[in-house]
Amino acid sequence: MDTKNLSFEVKVGIFILVGLVILILMIFSIGDIYFIRPGYHIKAIFNFANGIAINAPVRLAGIEVGEVDGIRLYYDSEEGRTKVELTAWIKKDDMLIESDSRAVINTLGMLGEKYLEIYPGKNKTFLEKEGGMLVGKDPVSMEDMTFQIKQVADSVTVITKRLENGEGTIGKFLTDDSIYNNLEDFTADIKANPWKLMNRPK
Repeated sequence: MDTKNLSFEVKVGIFILVGLVILILMIFSIGDIYFIRPGYHIKAIFNFANGIAINAPVRLAGIEVGEVDGIRLYYDSEEGRTKVELTAWIKKDDMLIESDSRAVINTLGMLGEKYLEIYPGKNKTFLEKEGGMLVGKDPVSMEDMTFQIKQVADSVTVITKRLENGEGTIGKFLTDDSIYNNLEDFTADIKANPWKLMNRPK
């Protein structure tokens, strides 16, 4: 084989190989894919996950710092109930989270995307950088919120009907014409004889 041709083929092969390596690195960089992903994992335990999904954002003090990359249902034999364990990836090794921080599942807007919010604590001790655990504050489900709103609406309806029926002091005042007439007469008398306000009995 000709040495010149061999040298040319080797150069072409090296050029193609370098091009493929650069292409792969660009794809991994654009897609946030890492050969060795920096950061660490923490866990948050909830009784109710409120529809949060994998890849949901994780925010610390309102700033996005990672994502939820694991959700697991398990039975807690000590409390006798099923719970949800969220695994959150924090994308910086030097980002410390206080051990008394609060984890809450929030929603962007009324019906927006669910995300995990971490409110920083005040302790000077921090979660372990791999497997540290927070006990989350359970979100209010939409069913519970709807039920509470219905209870308030029912209470307002009952109060309104009682007022319409003249029950209670305010109800009597609103429905009894004699009370209104007496108040009107009293006001007219005071306007005609303002001195009565000054002449108080001893």
